[in-house]
Amino acid sequence: MHTGDMKLKWAHSHMDVIREVEREFREQRPFRGLRIGMALHVEAKTGILALVLKEGGAEVHLASCNPLSTQDDVVHALRERGVSVHARRGESREEYYENLRRVLDAEPQVIIDDGGDLTTLLHTDYSHLEVWGGSEETTTGVVRLRVMERKGILRFPMFDVNDAMMKHLFDNRYGTGQSTLDGIMTATNLLIAGKTVVVAGYGWCGRGIAMRMRGMGADVIVTEVDPVKAIEARMDGFRVMRMADAIREADFVVTATGMKGVVRKEHLEVAKDGCVLANAGHFDNEIDREALAGMAASRRTARPGVEEYVMPDGRRIYLLSDGRLVNLAAGQGHPVEIMDMSFSLQALTARYIVERRGELENRVYPVPREIDQWVAVARLRTLGIEIDALTEEQIRYLNEWQEGT
Repeated sequence: MHTGDMKLKWAHSHMDVIREVEREFREQRPFRGLRIGMALHVEAKTGILALVLKEGGAEVHLASCNPLSTQDDVVHALRERGVSVHARRGESREEYYENLRRVLDAEPQVIIDDGGDLTTLLHTDYSHLEVWGGSEETTTGVVRLRVMERKGILRFPMFDVNDAMMKHLFDNRYGTGQSTLDGIMTATNLLIAGKTVVVAGYGWCGRGIAMRMRGMGADVIVTEVDPVKAIEARMDGFRVMRMADAIREADFVVTATGMKGVVRKEHLEVAKDGCVLANAGHFDNEIDREALAGMAASRRTARPGVEEYVMPDGRRIYLLSDGRLVNLAAGQGHPVEIMDMSFSLQALTARYIVERRGELENRVYPVPREIDQWVAVARLRTLGIEIDALTEEQIRYLNEWQEGT
């Protein structure tokens, strides 16, 4: 058994919810004769999703959604199991898009996207394909979908899996929090305790990163553009500053906003000596790498995945994983149990799309509540947890308007 097989076996053994989905799919074969195209991080948890869809009768075509997140041994193992995989770690920009095109050349009826690049190609170079619908995994992709919907150019229904309760409350917060910490510690082998960590963005991902960094003993500063989130961060016990002020103190800066140009030239000019820059957002544009390279007097690889830029005044600034998603480029991605829930949502949403072909409009839909609830109940069941249910009297109380307190 090679390493890819071992990784798949390990993930499968710890993904209790999706194994329940797998049993249903094996019996029902909801995707019999259909093609599903996916652009996701090609590692073991994604591999289990692909194999579960295959168990449901699908012909699965998979590409990566990030050039540095692919695990080549998992690619090999999936190909041996009949999944069509077009990805390799470290692929160039040209290879990245060519691999996405290979997925679309298979003419999938259903897609599962992460970041929106596959969906974008379907609206440009592959606008002739008939797609029944799809789903989007992450905040960045959902933002792009909302723009397409608002402009009236979305060609098929898409489901916002990112904002499902069983996704963002756990995947974005606990998954990103733990895996980002893992990526940074793996890349640097530096101590977190006692350091100042700046977290850019206090959405669900930023919340998770800030929480985990504080748990490791860091002094955490949050930067935000949203006044409500800034207040929330302060009331959660974090300092809140502008990036221009925060980076002067920062030992580490972690971006998690989904927005480009979060750390810019004016910030790099005042960054503390030895500052480590990492990105936990989907795309590699949150930290201005061109500005960093242009400012540097010299540059070298300090250790695998760590690039050192020396400024003319002698300050050193370190960039992790070329500014790409640090939790996958330098770490192992989200914990298995987290992706168990997220990918169960994806699998069940794909079945929902197939079952309702022709009934859905070309807009962005939330994940149906019954799917969210099914995953929640299944997760509790796998944990051996029982919860209370409303009594008949309580249900009547909720439906009355005259009864007082």
